[in-house]
Amino acid sequence: MASTAPSDLKLPQRMGPVPEETHRSPAGEQLHLLSSLAPVQTLASVIQPCYGPHRRKKLLVTAQGDVVCTGSAAAILRALQLEHPAARFVREAAQAQAESTGDGTAFVVLLAEALLEQAEPLLRAGLARTQLREAYSTALAEVLATLPSLAIRALGPLEDPSWALCSVMNTHSLAHSDHLAKLVAHACWASKEPSGSFKPERIGVCTLTGGTLWDSCLLPGLVVASRPCGQVTAVPSGARVALFTCCFGPASPSAPATARLYSLEDLLTFKTESRRLIENQVVQLADADVNVAVVWGDVDEEALALADQLGILVTQVQSRREIVYLSEVLDTPLLTSLLPPLKLGQCRRVHTQKLGDHEAMVFEWEQEGAPVLTLVLRGATAEVLRGAEEATYHGIDAYAQLCQDPRLLPGAGSTEMALARMLSEKGSKLDGPEGPAFLAFARALRSLPKTLAENAGLAVPATMAEMNGLHQAGNFLVGVGSEGLLNAAQEGVWDPLVAKAQGLRAAAEVVLTLVTVDEFVVAKASSIPQKP
Repeated sequence: MASTAPSDLKLPQRMGPVPEETHRSPAGEQLHLLSSLAPVQTLASVIQPCYGPHRRKKLLVTAQGDVVCTGSAAAILRALQLEHPAARFVREAAQAQAESTGDGTAFVVLLAEALLEQAEPLLRAGLARTQLREAYSTALAEVLATLPSLAIRALGPLEDPSWALCSVMNTHSLAHSDHLAKLVAHACWASKEPSGSFKPERIGVCTLTGGTLWDSCLLPGLVVASRPCGQVTAVPSGARVALFTCCFGPASPSAPATARLYSLEDLLTFKTESRRLIENQVVQLADADVNVAVVWGDVDEEALALADQLGILVTQVQSRREIVYLSEVLDTPLLTSLLPPLKLGQCRRVHTQKLGDHEAMVFEWEQEGAPVLTLVLRGATAEVLRGAEEATYHGIDAYAQLCQDPRLLPGAGSTEMALARMLSEKGSKLDGPEGPAFLAFARALRSLPKTLAENAGLAVPATMAEMNGLHQAGNFLVGVGSEGLLNAAQEGVWDPLVAKAQGLRAAAEVVLTLVTVDEFVVAKASSIPQKP
């Protein structure tokens, strides 16, 4: 009698052809020996136009149905729903790079794809996977050892950092990058501690629609894009803040606990008791010395009127990120009900600031370690503000890296080309598997300036041939610009050494993991029907 399989039985399913079919496909085309190459190539083809200052944007449709026009590789990777494990590995490496250094997402994806693509011919030639892994590791060590010798500029401890941040921020915002770089440099310099350390969280960023980027300014304290809901518009001194992620008033109809009402009297009684409860909760806030309530939710008119009588300033924020940032800065918890917090957030004063046609709330401190400046960004559209905000955060992260290591590398693809030249020279003299692996690593590095030339609309073969000839002659400062080749040092195009080294390490490490993967096996529900 045939045995039946239970409905929840999980059987392994191989992603890709079985070993007997890896030599030739039915159409006669040769399939990939590396099962991770095809999905990573697909991911890189999406990210490739978003690399460099002349990147192109994409209309991104998120899982929630929102349409966003963005050229940020990090935003695109966050929105993509990836199924293949190899593509997920590469995305995790790129996101880790963005979290640690603030940028380099597209760099990690493109370099990982190029290294995998160059590894497959070596495997077809008979090189063992373990030998390829060891040779790639040796090439990475050579690259990291050579990288500091290419750093020809460093940011001085008392030097204005705007020149170093301008080229970094130009990657994300083509319009008014010089003006934004000066604002970010001023904010970073003013918030730097006397000991020389720098904390990026001490600089706030607020975006307001309206005006132009030239109307952007710096304000003391932390600025939040919100306005007072009631008659109380400022707390001139001794502000004590409570943060609520619930309605400032009765619970919403979608609350988990819902009363059962059987008559009109029950309805009237419930309404009366509910209003009495809200009054008691607002009075408790006043008794606990709360005079500022920041709400991420709806504000009830009757509860707001009672708060005005008790002298409580109620303001409503529009995003969860703002109230979470306030919680971190004020060191007070987020509350899900109208109850006094165990620890109130304290600041010197809270007041309203008029900025064009908008109003914003300003929180000011006196103690050390609190936000000292907020960069208020203005723009005509949400897309302009999104690009300016991304460039601002990138500039702040770059300054934090320069405080740790002030060395700068020439940008515009010149560093990658110089490293490729070094590996080619060493690889041509090595015997065994390290020689071809060094040459493959060099070809992968050359693909990055090639992508810059493609995105800039240049003649790629002629540009790369001329660039390669100049680097062979010893001019390692030659990079790719908008109209052709340029001198990165003269044009002021720089990359932080820390970010470049971390990106090279992240891309190589994920490739070293994927080259040893034979196939991907995924658990899948059994297709055998269950007999009754």
